[in-house]
Order: sequence, then structure tokens, then C-alpha cells
Amino acid sequence: MKNSAEIHIVSFTIPYPADYGGVIDAFYKIKALYELGVKINLHCFQYDRTESEELKKYCKSVLYYHRPKRPRYFLSKIPFIVLTRSNNKLLDKLKQDDHPILFEGLHTTFHLQRLISKSRTIVVRMHNVEHNYYSNLAKKEKNFFRKVFFKSEALKLKKYEKILKSDVKVAGITEKDCAHFKDYNKNVFLVEAFHANNSIEVLKGKGEYILFHGNLSVHENVEAAKFIIKRVCSHIEFKFIIAGKNPTQELFKLSKIRSNVEIIPNPSDFEMNELIQKAQINLLISFQDTGVKLKLINALYKGRHCIVNSMIIGGSGLESLCHIADTENEIISKLNELIKADFTVEEINKREESLLKNVNNKLGAQKLINLLVKNHMI
Repeated sequence: MKNSAEIHIVSFTIPYPADYGGVIDAFYKIKALYELGVKINLHCFQYDRTESEELKKYCKSVLYYHRPKRPRYFLSKIPFIVLTRSNNKLLDKLKQDDHPILFEGLHTTFHLQRLISKSRTIVVRMHNVEHNYYSNLAKKEKNFFRKVFFKSEALKLKKYEKILKSDVKVAGITEKDCAHFKDYNKNVFLVEAFHANNSIEVLKGKGEYILFHGNLSVHENVEAAKFIIKRVCSHIEFKFIIAGKNPTQELFKLSKIRSNVEIIPNPSDFEMNELIQKAQINLLISFQDTGVKLKLINALYKGRHCIVNSMIIGGSGLESLCHIADTENEIISKLNELIKADFTVEEINKREESLLKNVNNKLGAQKLINLLVKNHMI
């Protein structure tokens, strides 16, 4: 890049290790921008992670800010996830120059309106529609007090989202999300998810099992895994592997009922990638329609046949690369169809052409630079 750009990124947490959705997007975004020559001043809210040496490889500076969770914050009209990130030291730092700012999510925008000026470009990266996310959490939550918190937060976020009417640009993660944010702001742009993949690593031929993977301590994934074990596995004479972080005891108990189900807890990144590659089918379902599922992108970059439901695929632009099945019968039928089907070189080439054109970190970083930096040259 000529006339190398310098920007601020305000992250809702410390984006390393990159081990779940929003953090994966944030970390690989930083890495991709660095590789295009952007100087990054990273600002992180610290509350459940330690300071990271890894981030220093890609950033000019990395600053940390305490995130207090005071009980009185629950009573405010401002969403808790925003108010707890209202550190005034951050505002002082960002006021010291006019470099463009990338805010990661509504979470980080408490000071947004104080920073708007004619000489400064501000982009808000939206990972999903936050009030929908919290509303879905409330529906699934069994603990009374947590349910009340999620409902309250959803209502506050819906009102607070109007801050996007400000003189800023919005970078949505799916076409569906972008359409929603255009109700507030005409300057909405699609910047697809950033991820860990640089090349297609799909193996041709047949695999050895059907794989479902994800964080198995998260309610959304637990419900999907339970559905697969209870409603699908008994109809398919093929091995199922359910792999992921911290599986619940309930899943272990259920897996013992089915002789063709194996739970693999806490695989390393290398082991998970190998599981995805060697599977005959990556079965990815969700009952929560929020944002883009990065595990789908991983499965498409590394795995053979992908069967998904509409909640996983909706608005991602990746529909043509997947087999979509929503009902129990549709999933069983599609599994039976693909169990014996070779994954061909032609299908691998189709994946490569589509993914490298549409879900590519370098192209995503170039889009962000176009939004953030005037008169840049790459």
C-alpha cells in the first residue's frame, strides 16, 4: 500500500485467542489489514482474557481498558453491553488524532457521537442484529433472572441501534443484516466474515463419518446436537461424531443411547480441522437465526458435503455450495443420499471459485480500507 494508512480499531474484548465467532472475525480482520500494510492502533476491553503478545505482531499499539460491571448499570436505559464499555480513557486516546476508527459492534460505540467530525471516517462493524440475538437468548434461557436480563437488554439494544443514524458507515456481515441496517443508514456495506482459512483444503472421494461441530457448552449448539442424537441418528446406519468445546454431561448421556454416536470433547484446532476434512458429511444445523456461522465457512473450506438448515445458511450468499434441509425427514433423506456420494474434483473447483471470490480475507480487508481511508492505493 502506498501512503500506508493508520487506523484505530476498538474491540469489544481482547481478540486473541481467536476461539469463537466475533473474536475470530476481529482477529483475522486485524491480521488481513496488517498484511495489506495498515498500521493498527488496537483498543481492547479487558474482563475475561489476559493481555496478548500475539496481537503485538500485527498492531502498532495495543491498549487495554477495564470493563466494570457495576450493578447500577442494569438500571440504565443504555444497554449493559455498551455502558460497561464507556471508559473515558478510550475517548481521550481517540481524540488525540483524526485517524479513521473501526468500532467492533454496538458494544463499543458509547463514545461514537463525541468522535464524529468532518475530518474523520468512522465505520461500525456489525456482527449481527444484536437485539435479535438477545431476544433469542431470552427465549432459550431457563434461569429467571438471566431471562429477564436478556429481554431487557434486547429492548434497550433495539432503541440504542438508532445510533447508527449518525454520520458513520456500517459494515454488515450478511446481506440480510445489511438490509436491516439500511432502515437507519444509507451507507451500509457488505463486508463478509473474516476467518482462519487461506486456501481450499477439501479432500476428494468419500469420508468416514457424519460430523456436527461447535461450542458444546453453548445452548444453541447443545439443542442442535440433542436434536441430531434423538431425531436423526437412529434412522442412519453410519457413524456420527459430535465434536467441540466443553460438551455437557447431558450430551454424553444421550450419546450412550446410540451405538453410532461418538462425542469428542475439546479437540485442538489441528484435530478439529482433521475431523472436518475426513468427514463424509458436515451436518450443521442451528435453531437461532443470528449472524453468519463461521463453522459453516470452515466446513466449506475444508470439508466435503455440507448439509445445513435455513437458520445456518440464511443471507450468507453460500446457499449454492450447500444442501439445505430443514425438517427431520428432509435431513434424513439428504444424509442417506450423500452418504455414498463421492466428493468430486469439479465440486472442489466450484467451492474454490466461489469462496475465494466471496469469503476471502484479503478482499474483505480491501473493502474495509476502501470504507475507512480516503485516496488510498493498494
